Amino acid sequence: MQIPNKNFRTSMVYMMTNMPIINEVVAFYRGMNEILTFMGSYPTGGRGTGAREVSTATTNDGVDPLASKGAISLSRDGRFLFAVNAGSNTISSFIITDSGELILADVKPSGGAQPNGLDVFGDLLYVSNVGNVANNFASNITGFRINDDGRLTHIAGSTHSLSTINAQPAGFVFTPDGSKIVVSEFTTNRLSVFKVNRNGTVTGPVINNSYGMGPFGSYILCSGILLVTEVVSNALSSYSVSDNGILNVISGSVPTGQKATCWVITTRNERFAYTTNTLSGTITTYRIDDRGALTVIGNTTSTPVGAATGLPIDVGVSKDGRNFYTLNGNQGTISVFHINNDGSLVRLQIAASTDFPYLGSQGLVVL
Repeated sequence: MQIPNKNFRTSMVYMMTNMPIINEVVAFYRGMNEILTFMGSYPTGGRGTGAREVSTATTNDGVDPLASKGAISLSRDGRFLFAVNAGSNTISSFIITDSGELILADVKPSGGAQPNGLDVFGDLLYVSNVGNVANNFASNITGFRINDDGRLTHIAGSTHSLSTINAQPAGFVFTPDGSKIVVSEFTTNRLSVFKVNRNGTVTGPVINNSYGMGPFGSYILCSGILLVTEVVSNALSSYSVSDNGILNVISGSVPTGQKATCWVITTRNERFAYTTNTLSGTITTYRIDDRGALTVIGNTTSTPVGAATGLPIDVGVSKDGRNFYTLNGNQGTISVFHINNDGSLVRLQIAASTDFPYLGSQGLVVL
């Protein structure tokens, strides 16, 4: 087994098929010309859901069936990749080799039913579980330690309910210092903040009302400013996070003017943010000022006008800050953009691992 050097520089983009029989992570190599080349597919050892939605609260259209941010995630040192298997209630960990290929290291029960998201801080990994009708949903978050060989160890006592038993988790993030986890609850219109304890368990949550309706994707800046999309309000809000877990609104529900505003990420310098508006097939660019206040700059289509419309979901930005990526959930393709200094996007490529479009794909990360 090849354990990679922490300082390797392979440039990769990964997505997940979420297929119900054999779930796979798909790898693309990023060349010096900023173009993606398909490398291979790697079974997770679990099952996805395909086009089946994990919740009765979302439209059963096959696009974004997990209704979440972070279906796949990277360790912060880039050594490991993690994926959810919502069809088999498990999570998988992979070792990332120097060449960008993946070696399956472990598959573990997720601590609940229908896992849909992951986030990592140091050697601590948390997974969100939607639950299901059979257990009255029982949504939760559950923690694991990441071992040096990529294997996962469940943290006793780490499973914790959200604000209600059926509060569907849509996105969650660690704060920059790892002291808190913020969970977006799509069905309750709440943002739950958990304190992370030294032993890896959590306490809480401190419950905050979302400024807008349908809080979904989230991203936290190095300064600690929290960005949250609102899929019902079709907007983006920004918050400061207090030590006691209270969120204070900076910009409340700044509208995209588009439909189904779901994911968000920033440029590396954190001056601009991008949201994907799935049902409009567009990406909205926001300017972020020093206080964290938001201003809309404009919109860009995920796929070329006149071509088959891609419905963008998960997003990523390259480590060098040159490229923005979004997964088109109705195609299983990745739209590749160059990021200009003013935050505007120039489309370079629509990358695909197959000649045939398919529904159900989820998750995107950039190495």
